[in-house]
Amino acid sequence: MIHRETPDAPYSPEVQARIRLNAQRLRESYYQLPDVFQAPDADWPGDKEGRALLAFVSHYKMTREKNPAMEPLLQEMPKHTNESLYFGPAAGEMIHEQQLSGHSWLLRGLCEHYEQFRDEFSLKALISITEGLFLPTKGKYRTYPVDRDTSDGGVSGHSATVMGNWILSTDVGCAFMSIDGLSHVYKITGDARVLALLDEMIGVYSSIDKVALKVQTHCTLTAARGMLRLYNLTEDSKYFIAAKDIFHLYAFGKGMDAAYQNLNWWGRPDTWTEPCAIVDSLMVALELYKITRKDSYRRCAARIFHNGLASAQRSNGGAGTDAITIPDSKGHESLYLLTYEAPFCCTMRLAEGLWYIHENVDMLYYEIERKENGQLWIVHDEFGRYMCGDLVLCEVSLPEGIDTQGWEMPKPVAERHGHKLVPLVKFYKTPDNVATQLRQKIIFKK
Repeated sequence: MIHRETPDAPYSPEVQARIRLNAQRLRESYYQLPDVFQAPDADWPGDKEGRALLAFVSHYKMTREKNPAMEPLLQEMPKHTNESLYFGPAAGEMIHEQQLSGHSWLLRGLCEHYEQFRDEFSLKALISITEGLFLPTKGKYRTYPVDRDTSDGGVSGHSATVMGNWILSTDVGCAFMSIDGLSHVYKITGDARVLALLDEMIGVYSSIDKVALKVQTHCTLTAARGMLRLYNLTEDSKYFIAAKDIFHLYAFGKGMDAAYQNLNWWGRPDTWTEPCAIVDSLMVALELYKITRKDSYRRCAARIFHNGLASAQRSNGGAGTDAITIPDSKGHESLYLLTYEAPFCCTMRLAEGLWYIHENVDMLYYEIERKENGQLWIVHDEFGRYMCGDLVLCEVSLPEGIDTQGWEMPKPVAERHGHKLVPLVKFYKTPDNVATQLRQKIIFKK
């Protein structure tokens, strides 16, 4: 008989260490005035400013400490926007997909700030941006182009092509990320026009074949969070069903890799993972658990925390991309660091993820399995990985001659067929010169 057990190891110290590192990173000049503001011709108007504000408020909710740039960002914002308080070109016939996506984060930051401080400016700004930028797009989402080449794109997406009245992004589908920000606006204002716009967006995005279009997993999971927010507000099951369908497609439709990280786009395993999406996947999974009380969702969220986020946060407190791990014939078996940090998105997105983990850490425990004789029960699971309960096991290696700065290779928890197996290494407490060279090979069953 196999027994499941929860190790007596509190996760709060790990979470607190991660929070401190991220807070310190967000106090560096890149996130302070004047650098927190992008150039007037930025490709993602409102994106950095919004993600930064959301990150600052997320840390305030955890520690009651204000980032030095939080209030000055709001005070200076009107100097960088138009009269409607949004960044970038004025709304018109052409719809700038990345402008919508970026301002979803600005709406989220403003909504969170308003909920904490009940300040006049945040409320005025979130209403003005919604009125000026988003409501004019009503009726136009059914024209979102789905018959196009979606093979381009980098870690930071860019505007790639114009089709019809859409200026499209390589982060395919990112216009629908706005479901998140707009749902938060609806929570605060109760504006029926916003709900009507959301219903249109959700209806269109639910009908899109996300695998065929190779949409971005991050924007899709972010949209799902917005749908779940609407479900919690209205108890209308259509929002729950839409979000659940997205998560099931992500988890079982090749959106998630073997290490519980994401493929940046569906159908593109030669790309990279993205901590923004890993954070969103954890949040969606645990929200589904809270609604359904099905432990499979809680366990998935715990697995994302203990496996997917293991390497995502770096020792400087930021977050970056890793190699995708899937069982195929092209050698995608090793998890390794690709981009040390994505400071323009993932480092800031991590902050809300840490807040969410901090709030729900008691639900995010992992379990291991033992035989009756006390030995760990190690299995190849249905996806071909070596697992011990909820932990993905791998074989780690470093090039010879690396200065490990006192860091020691983890001791194997088991050996199978000559493979010395360990849980995935946590990069936030690993020296950079080790993290950048470490290879973590997932041994897939042939």
